[in-house]
Amino acid sequence: MSVRCQESPVLAGSATLAVLGALVLCLAEPAGYGKYTESRMPVATRLSARAAWFLQELPSFVVPAGILAGQPRPLFGQPATVLLGLFCAHYFHRTFVYSLLTRGRPFPVLFLFRGFVFCMGNGLLQGYYLVYCAEYPAEWYTDIRFSLGVFLFILGMGINIHSDYILRQLRKPGEIIYRIPQGGLFTYVSGANFLGEIIEWIGYALATWSLPALAFAFFSLCFLGLRAFHHHRFYLKMFEDYPKSRKALIPVIF
Repeated sequence: MSVRCQESPVLAGSATLAVLGALVLCLAEPAGYGKYTESRMPVATRLSARAAWFLQELPSFVVPAGILAGQPRPLFGQPATVLLGLFCAHYFHRTFVYSLLTRGRPFPVLFLFRGFVFCMGNGLLQGYYLVYCAEYPAEWYTDIRFSLGVFLFILGMGINIHSDYILRQLRKPGEIIYRIPQGGLFTYVSGANFLGEIIEWIGYALATWSLPALAFAFFSLCFLGLRAFHHHRFYLKMFEDYPKSRKALIPVIF
């Protein structure tokens, strides 16, 4: 039995992402994981960073990949499936590579649960829209929106992966001390890893030209942009010699 596109869930999901992004900005508080984990939180309510990131990111890969795998048509060739493949590629890396390499602090189970629910919902929204709702003309592969969007996605993913690598090299296994990140886009901004991921999702929104992807890009900008701001403020307070010319997220500007 074929599944028909239902516009109401797509609109509701997109609106929810946009509202969550706006709410993050209004609250203006850093998410309570990583360096912002409450020190008085019982150890029993935390999970190792590697296990937590794996479990949290897993639905964003499994759900859309499952939707793709369940289609009778060829997985490759259609713009919608190729675009959803990019989404899956990002979360394959986050689930099976980043999570196994990270050296972060133990992760609060409460935030793991929230992240899991978010990734489940967003993975379902993006996958459902692209497979069952999106319609692209045959010439979409030559459209400037597709070409520029995919370029930005790949560029952003490269920045994100390289920045994460730089951050991992700042610590030896088991260390919890902080050092000033150097190299790459960290030369110009404190949140180079966040900037890379924001560029990714802006590119994805452009390439898909869809409301769900635009809403996710907006949420990412709000959530990761705010986190970059708090990281920048943290570094300025902790290190007297922190580069004064370095901005939080956007070189020279912010």
